[in-house]
Amino acid sequence: MERGPRCLALLLAGALSATGGALAGDRLGWTGGVTEIEGSAGGGLVPWALIGGLGTDQQTGATGFATDVSTGDFTLHAAGVSLDLDDRVELSIARQRFDAGSVVPGLTLGQDIAGVKVRVLGDAVYDADHWLPQIALGAQHKQTLDFGGVPHAVGAVRGEDVDLYVAMTKMYFGALAGRNVILDLTARRTRADQFGLLGFGGEGRGYRWVPEASAAVWLSDDVLLGAEYRDKPNELSTLREDAAEDAFIAWSPIKNLSITAAWVDLGRIAGKAAQRGAYLSLWVGI
Repeated sequence: MERGPRCLALLLAGALSATGGALAGDRLGWTGGVTEIEGSAGGGLVPWALIGGLGTDQQTGATGFATDVSTGDFTLHAAGVSLDLDDRVELSIARQRFDAGSVVPGLTLGQDIAGVKVRVLGDAVYDADHWLPQIALGAQHKQTLDFGGVPHAVGAVRGEDVDLYVAMTKMYFGALAGRNVILDLTARRTRADQFGLLGFGGEGRGYRWVPEASAAVWLSDDVLLGAEYRDKPNELSTLREDAAEDAFIAWSPIKNLSITAAWVDLGRIAGKAAQRGAYLSLWVGI
């Protein structure tokens, strides 16, 4: 890890060691979602308003995740951890490594991400009888690795930047043939090129608010089936990019563990169209 993410990791570890008996994880299973590829609690591609971990409003929770995405030409590896305070504040770090050897032999791109999310209104689960969704504000500081190489060469103007987002998440009990449903709508202010792996900005319009959405239904208490959509700002005129989509199934044999498998469509990447393939993620939480 680079210096910034390493320091945050040490802070997270220190805070965990200091929590003592407060680290109990008494929230219900699934109430922290899983972890998306940038380290925030949510789906696989989209951050939700849920706070990661399983700690209540008087506890500290924590999560760890590892994700692999493989398409016809590229492979993405992501991993990270989060510290989750009083079901109110989420601090996270993640690292992504992207194998782009199909474009330039031996080329690997990557980025480090430090995130913060704060729940400001509502409760997606326990306020189910109210119309107001759970609402959270979040920020993700992203630093592209090796910006002076390929990212700069293809037209990106910055090697680090901050994505801002507002997420709204709501649980509906018995809403679909008697099954529980969860919906999320997220708006992100970003100028990231391919999530930030190719830097930030370019010849486009700069920062844009882009939509992201998730919908899922519980097939049983331990199986969740859903789909996601995530738009992108499309800043590089030389390397156009498309929205990302997935259809996923997640299995949680115990509330502290879940495994998510998905079919994912990342659209065009580095001039190569139709990047579709498999997504597999492991989540652990307390």
